[in-house]
Amino acid sequence: MSAASSSPRFIFFCSFFQPWYPSLTGLLLLVWMASSCGFTPNPSAQKLSGNTNVTVLLSSTGNDQVTTFDMRLKSLTLTSKAGKAVTLLSAEQPSEFMHLNGSIEPLTNISIPQDVYTSATVTLDGAVFICMSQEPGGGLSIANYSVVDGGPTVNMAPLTITGDQMVLDLDMAVSESATFPACYSNPSFQGFAMNPTFNLSVATLSGTPTNSGNGKINGLGAEVASVNGSGLTLSIGEGSYGARTLSAKTNSATVFQGISGVSALSAGMFLDVDGAVQPDGSLLATRIAWNDTMAINDSRGPLMMVDTLVPVLALYSRSELGALLSVGGQTGVYFPTPYFDFSKATFGISGQFTNLQSLPFVPSFNALTMVAGQNVDITSADFILAGGTHTPANTITLIPQTINATVENVSQERNFTVYAVSLASYDLFPQLAVQAGQTTLLNDPSHAQVYVDSNTQKLNTQSLAAGSTLRFNGLVFNDNGTLRMDCAQVNDGVPQ
Repeated sequence: MSAASSSPRFIFFCSFFQPWYPSLTGLLLLVWMASSCGFTPNPSAQKLSGNTNVTVLLSSTGNDQVTTFDMRLKSLTLTSKAGKAVTLLSAEQPSEFMHLNGSIEPLTNISIPQDVYTSATVTLDGAVFICMSQEPGGGLSIANYSVVDGGPTVNMAPLTITGDQMVLDLDMAVSESATFPACYSNPSFQGFAMNPTFNLSVATLSGTPTNSGNGKINGLGAEVASVNGSGLTLSIGEGSYGARTLSAKTNSATVFQGISGVSALSAGMFLDVDGAVQPDGSLLATRIAWNDTMAINDSRGPLMMVDTLVPVLALYSRSELGALLSVGGQTGVYFPTPYFDFSKATFGISGQFTNLQSLPFVPSFNALTMVAGQNVDITSADFILAGGTHTPANTITLIPQTINATVENVSQERNFTVYAVSLASYDLFPQLAVQAGQTTLLNDPSHAQVYVDSNTQKLNTQSLAAGSTLRFNGLVFNDNGTLRMDCAQVNDGVPQ
C-alpha cells in the first residue's frame, strides 16, 4: 500500500487489507500500521533550505613519476541539478600537490546554499609539473612542463550539501594529469601533455583525528606570519606560484619541541606542525617544532645529489619560505634547485615519530648516511646563488615522504611487520643513485624495507600483501646501503 499524489511524501514498506472506517478507531489503526510497517520519509523529497558551512581540503594521489606538480587555483565552483552555480573559491590560491600525496591541507571555508550539486569546475592561472630521470648517456634530465593542454576535469558523484557543516576533498589524480614518455625527449617535450584531473568527494573530520582520512595533518612546513594570543597565521606552500595563508591555534595539549610555548613564537619563524583540521577550515596545532634561531630561509624537498667530499648537496625544493630568497636581485622569487654546503650543518629527524627507539635497526641520519632521494627540510641564515660559494645549511632534518611501491614479501621483526617492496625504475632513489659523483651509495636502490607497527595508520582498501602496489608514507633511512622506512600511513597505490 502506498500514498499516491503528484508529489509523494511517504512510502509504506508492507501491504495489508483493512476496511476503512471513518472513525477514531480507524485513524488510530492507520497510525499503528504506518509505524509498524516502516513508514519513512521519501529521500527524493528531502527538504534543503538555508546554508551549509563547507570546508574544502586539498590532497593528491600519484606514483613517483612526477617530482613536483605546482599550480595556482583560480576558481572552484559547484553547479546544482537546476543549473545554479555557487562559488567555493574565488581568490587565487597556489598549491604544490606532490607533497600532498597521501596528505591533506585546508584550501577554503565558505557558506553555500543547501542543494544537490551535480558538477564542479576548476579554473587555473598557470600550472607546471617537473620530473627527473637519468639520460641514456648518464646525465640527469629535469623536465619542466608548463603547458595546460586541456581544461581541468573534475570527477564527482552528485553531492547533497546539507546540515550545518560539511567537508569536501579535492584530490588531484597526479598520474592522470601528467603524460610523458620519459623526462628526456628529442625534440624537447615530444609526447608531453598536461590535463589536470581532480576527484571531488565528501570527507570526514574527527574531533581527535589520527590520519589524513579523518582530518589529521602531519609535518606541515610553515612560516609564522603573525601571532595573536594562542592564534597564529601561517604561510604555507610557497612554490612556483607563491604562498597562501592558514589560520591556526594552540591549546593546553599542544606539544612544543625546541620552543617553550606559543608566547615564544614570532613572525618569521619556520615551523614543523602537526594538527587537526577544524570545521571552519583552520588548524588546531597538536605539535609545533622549531629548531633554528638564525634561519631566514627554509627549503623542503627531495635531495638530488650528495657529495660528502666537497661537501655539498643539491635539493629540489617543492617549497621555499623566507625573505632573502632572490634571483637577479628580486626578493621572494622561487628558485627550485639550490645547492647547500653542509659542512657545519646540524642534522635531525622529524619529531613527529615517537617509535624510533623501537625499530629493529638503528635509525641514523647524518652527513655520512644522507642519500639522494630522501625528503629533507633545510634552514639557512643566507641564500647564495652565484660566486662559486654555496649557501651554508644551518639544519638538515629528515622529514616524511611517500613512496609508491609493490610488495614482494612479508616478514616479522620484533613488533614490526616488514614489507620488502620494489620501486619503479623512475623512482628518485634508483634514478639518482647512479649519478656520477655520488659518494653515498645504496646497495640496491630499487628496493626498500617498510616497517609497519601498531602506530601505522592503514587507509588502504587494497590488500597489504605480496603483489599489491601501495603508497607508504614515512621516514626513509639509509641503513648501511639499505633503504628502510619507518611507516606512518599506508594508502592504496597507483599502478607503476
